[in-house]
Amino acid sequence: MNNKLKALAIVMLVASLVVLAGCRTATVYNVNEAPVNMTKSNYTASDVRQAIVQAGARLGWQMKEIQPGLILGTLFIRDHMAQVEIPYDTNNYSIRYKDSSNLNYDGENIHSNYNGWIQNLDNAIRSNLINQS
Repeated sequence: MNNKLKALAIVMLVASLVVLAGCRTATVYNVNEAPVNMTKSNYTASDVRQAIVQAGARLGWQMKEIQPGLILGTLFIRDHMAQVEIPYDTNNYSIRYKDSSNLNYDGENIHSNYNGWIQNLDNAIRSNLINQS
């Protein structure tokens, strides 16, 4: 009987791990009004746009200026797609969720990899802004 209990415990543990592995979602991460003025105070809108577009391109994002002060970024990875709006001006920029496919978005939560992609994009934009000074 002891062996049966051990086997049942192992089966339950494995089942729990499988369920938890499939639950890799997190609250959608947005960047809201990140400051542009990191090392110099006279960035132009063109400087900020260039920092955003170059950062995105380096990370595999397709960056498209929709209108002055607004960039649409789209990332395709395997069968996943993430899309963000990036409003910007000479003082700040934001990265906001717009759309996705195959990322389990439910209106609040999304596959946790998405948040990493947004943090990487934010870090690359910040790096570009610092290096422009």
